[in-house]
Amino acid sequence: MELSKDIPQEKVPFTKEKSILNDIAQETKELPGYGSLTEEELMEKVESILLERIKNGEKRAYFQLGLFYHEQNFFEKARIYFERSKDFDFQSMYMLSCMLYDGQGGKQDEKLAVEYLKKIANSESKQAKHLKYPALFNIGRAYFQGFGVKQSDEEALRYWLLAADDGNPSASIAAQTTLGMFYSRQNDSLDLKKAFFWHSEATGNGSLESQGALGVMYEYGIGVKQDADNAYVCLKEASDRGNVYAMGNLVANYYRRKLYTKAADLAARVAQFSDVERLAEETGCLPSYIAKGISMGCFYYARCLQEGHGVRRNEAEAKRYYSKSYQFDPDVCARLQNITQHGVI
Repeated sequence: MELSKDIPQEKVPFTKEKSILNDIAQETKELPGYGSLTEEELMEKVESILLERIKNGEKRAYFQLGLFYHEQNFFEKARIYFERSKDFDFQSMYMLSCMLYDGQGGKQDEKLAVEYLKKIANSESKQAKHLKYPALFNIGRAYFQGFGVKQSDEEALRYWLLAADDGNPSASIAAQTTLGMFYSRQNDSLDLKKAFFWHSEATGNGSLESQGALGVMYEYGIGVKQDADNAYVCLKEASDRGNVYAMGNLVANYYRRKLYTKAADLAARVAQFSDVERLAEETGCLPSYIAKGISMGCFYYARCLQEGHGVRRNEAEAKRYYSKSYQFDPDVCARLQNITQHGVI
């Protein structure tokens, strides 16, 4: 898996703050006369409580209200409260940097976003400690994409290595996965042993993307000795967890082993996917590789339909899924078509 430009920002869960918001909502519902509130009315009550806390001088409530608005997709309002509290709340500064970078809730300003990220990364404050690794990752992303700073693979690599922190499970797992992809690129940075190392570290720390990548590396002996058993385990587990690229490769694995019913069943499921952005949001996997996985699923399902492997033969449906494979990723479709012509599939 090579690194593409569509890498997303690293999100911080802010579990504690979200728990506080949930507690406020629950406590409000339990008040006399409030049990029958609609969801909209309940949200209005939570909003009024947070506004009252801000009025009473609770600085923490600024971030909580901004987060509340952000969760409700009221991005303009969220940005206002993150902006108002950025100078005394690093969490607000982090969220504001993300919104500035993407132009969410207002004008886009990647340069200012990177400036805020560097303030967080360089801060010695305890309040910024849990934000340092995500900030370092996002700075590396900015250098890689060339947004807000001059494009530099060298600087991107430097920041990602800092964010990955030698595979520390408390560091940026996104950085560890990204390094695995960075070292897989077909250029001067190509180092498949390092790619395997970083995908292994990230997988051990829970990365769904890297688990699928490891499966492919084991399957084809990329950066590691070929190992069919480990390939299957990684691809199957990643597929079960929702990695669409792993699903596509697992279909290929089944088909090569002539497990046609399994191949057709999984391919049929993958071929029904269409909303790449939603899948990326749900799984944290790169949109470009989700599209590749769907393309593979569609192609193999078409092949099963054409040959009657694991499913009733249907030439018309086969043509439809070949076409869908091409729509999702022309390069994947062309590669599979080429090996089909050579009798591999």
